[in-house]
Amino acid sequence: MSPATPQNPNGLKDDALLASSPDPILAEGVDEEVVEPNRRVFTGWQFLLFATLAIAYSSFHLISLNVYPMETWSFRIVHIAGALILGYGLFAGARFAEDHQTASPAWFKWASYALLVPAAYTLAQVFLMQQTINGGAMRIDAAVETLHYGYPLMATTAAAIVLSWFYRQTRHRFNPADLVLMICALASAGYLLMAFNTSMRMSTGTSFAPPGISWAAIAGSLLILELTRRVAGLALVIISAVFLGYVFVGPYLPGFLGYPGLSLQRFFSQVYTDAGILGPTTAVSSTYIILFIIFAAFLQASKVGDYFVNFAFAAAGRARGGPAKVSIFASGLMGMINGTSAGNVVSTGSLTIPLMKKVGYPARSAGAIEAAASTGGQIMPPIMGAGAFIMAEVTGIPYTDIAIAAVIPAILYFASIYFMVDFEAARKGMRGMRKDEIPLFSKLIKQAYLFAPIIILIVALFMGYSVIRAGTLATASAAVVSWISPNKMGVTAILKALQLAGTMAIQIIAVCACAGLIVGVISLTGVGARFSSLLLGLAGVSQLLALVFAMLISILLGMGMPTTAAYAVAASVVAPGLINIGIEPLIAHFFVFYFAVVSAITPPVALASYAAAGISGDNPMGTSVASFKIGLAAFIVPFMFFYSPAMLMEGSALQILRVGITAMLGIILLSGMVQAWFFGPVNVLKRVIMLIGALCMIYGGIYTDIAGLAIGAGLVMIQRKQFGGGKHTDKMQAPAS
Repeated sequence: MSPATPQNPNGLKDDALLASSPDPILAEGVDEEVVEPNRRVFTGWQFLLFATLAIAYSSFHLISLNVYPMETWSFRIVHIAGALILGYGLFAGARFAEDHQTASPAWFKWASYALLVPAAYTLAQVFLMQQTINGGAMRIDAAVETLHYGYPLMATTAAAIVLSWFYRQTRHRFNPADLVLMICALASAGYLLMAFNTSMRMSTGTSFAPPGISWAAIAGSLLILELTRRVAGLALVIISAVFLGYVFVGPYLPGFLGYPGLSLQRFFSQVYTDAGILGPTTAVSSTYIILFIIFAAFLQASKVGDYFVNFAFAAAGRARGGPAKVSIFASGLMGMINGTSAGNVVSTGSLTIPLMKKVGYPARSAGAIEAAASTGGQIMPPIMGAGAFIMAEVTGIPYTDIAIAAVIPAILYFASIYFMVDFEAARKGMRGMRKDEIPLFSKLIKQAYLFAPIIILIVALFMGYSVIRAGTLATASAAVVSWISPNKMGVTAILKALQLAGTMAIQIIAVCACAGLIVGVISLTGVGARFSSLLLGLAGVSQLLALVFAMLISILLGMGMPTTAAYAVAASVVAPGLINIGIEPLIAHFFVFYFAVVSAITPPVALASYAAAGISGDNPMGTSVASFKIGLAAFIVPFMFFYSPAMLMEGSALQILRVGITAMLGIILLSGMVQAWFFGPVNVLKRVIMLIGALCMIYGGIYTDIAGLAIGAGLVMIQRKQFGGGKHTDKMQAPAS
């Protein structure tokens, strides 16, 4: 997906960032709805129609999760179908036409309308087959399913998808080819709902499965892939296509990749079940993720994001390199909730990146800092984007245990970025922001009650409430708290939040469904088990070698993909192999999760870095390399999960405390090594020594900790003696503001 652009691109009061003004710089517009480049912007009755659909979609989930639960598979099918219908209504398959003259010729429109006939015919067939089942028939004639449902559905879906690639309309006009796809989504989901609520459900994956299930699954898979392309780009679609190709090519491959093979009908009759698309990824997206998207939308509607950023400015703005430190705090808070690294860059980076450039950070550093900080939001407990929920679903480990285990690694990651930017600011003689440039902390602290929804969420989780109940309470509290804030949520604002949630959910649901398709291939072909045997063989040579290989595969699978999908795929391919070589499930999944997250700042395909480069104006590849350097700790710490499980809160209180403190000191040395600064400039020899000391302390062993502490203490004494504790920096000329 192309980098999204917010309606208020600067998020600044009066857009007067670079102008001299006695007024403090205030964040405004951080909570504005992000409008992607390929999203339609409707007016009039079309806006009302899709706003109503989005509100109904969000409300359906709230009601189903809290009041009237549905049968599990039916609920997940409706969950995906609703996202497909909304997605095809809101997101175009081709670039928008600039005006009516550049729109596609009229025959495109009439060809699209012509496809409505077979689409409507397949939908009508679903109702006719339902009546046949209700009349007492055990199953439907296979020829009827194939000729009157399967062939028309497949042909119409494929033709409408291809047509939508070339059909260009203005941004406010609807594409009839997408209306065809919406009907096909209904026809596919309608058959599956009908089939899976009868005895036919028991025959999936066998030669007795009705052909209609396979046709509905193939059409549904195509629709999921196309919507994923529209909302998340080609990376995940290409990876999915490779895995799907493996289903049919695998029997002819040599070595550990070969497997006996599956027929088209047997594979697709089973992939649209809880073994694949309706499996763990959709289970999480239809419950926890959608609920926390609604929670985030309520926070957004009550303008809490503006408050978070202003609070960060008041707390850290005056420190040297202040806007960079503001970026760390603000991006951590926002990224924890919104669940997407690139989206977080856009929402907070549009404010922090220009300010970082103003105080002296180069454009590349400014973009890299924002990308690294926004990516870190995905590992920030208690919400951790959405990956923590998938981890809890896949591993069976309680969500609260996962959130607790994430505390020390998250602190280390953000501490690393903090010291990276602090040392760079010291090295370059940067100033902080003036007192008159930032909001008054004394004023903002009076609105600290706006943190209440997050506090309520944490307290409810640790009191033993279910994640769904805790999320619902937090969402309700966001509305209640707004009533004593300047941005009160009335009925209109609540409906707006529900509409925003329905729109925001489309990307993550499409991504989770697409990831489910890959998970289905892995589970049905057994390729995951063969990958595990490969890791087992590598571990026989060296466990470190096996971990490095697992790291590379996790990053490779995650490149260009949203965090949730990256982790879901890596958890299916890599994590079982790590568990088989003797690593604890929690450690294995955290290892995979971290590398899936940092794939967003790993060259050559780094979505968060590319989004930041778009705002800073620097070269995307250069920004991704710089963000990789700033986020370096995230590439080292996961290895320490294996060597020192106390980092994940596994061990005695004394062990956890020792490991946490020494790892923090190691992170400080690592940051100084990268930035070539430690109370003053550091030469090459000292940087090598700092790296050795950092790795010793991050490693976590008692003897390595002692060695690392000795190295660190020696460096402190040498540097302080040589540079007087960094006082010489006062003499350096700060860049003009």
